[in-house]
Amino acid sequence: MSVIVIEFITLDGIVSDPDGSEGTPTGGWAFRHGPEAVAGDKFRLGRTLDEGVLLLGRATWRLFSRLWPGQDDPFAARMNAVPKLVASRTLSRDDTSAWSNSRLLDGDLIDAVEAERRDVVIAGSLSVVDRLMAADMVDEYRLLTFPTVLGTGRRLFPTDGPHRELECLAAEQAGAAVLGRYRRAAR
Repeated sequence: MSVIVIEFITLDGIVSDPDGSEGTPTGGWAFRHGPEAVAGDKFRLGRTLDEGVLLLGRATWRLFSRLWPGQDDPFAARMNAVPKLVASRTLSRDDTSAWSNSRLLDGDLIDAVEAERRDVVIAGSLSVVDRLMAADMVDEYRLLTFPTVLGTGRRLFPTDGPHRELECLAAEQAGAAVLGRYRRAAR
């Protein structure tokens, strides 16, 4: 089992509001590069979605639950079919019925991820990512880096965060962005 974090990110490390749904002044930065920059399986998840589980925080789950069920391309079919765990203290089980294969995470986030036998993919969901990073549970980061510098916003790796050593697995151009795959360096 691996824990894989996927994020849209700017050159200066900002991950907040890539689609503009939060209404921030600099929001929508990833989508300014056109739909082809963000459409489809840009993170090269492939079989990981077929065999793994998607872990989402409440806000990301709500956004995705309005976006993906109405899509009918092959990647959307994978997103709709993958089992989805939702980390939320405010959503109810009835709420999660809005998107197929979604269920509320029972108990503690860290315990649930440790007990999972499948690969766990976290998309967006910065509060979930923060907790897993603090517990040193992230095995791989797949970052779609856009040629944008915002100067302000929420960073994936805070300036006062712990030192981390990562190994680059791959880097490839994906439209206007670059997909970088990094895993934790051997200890």
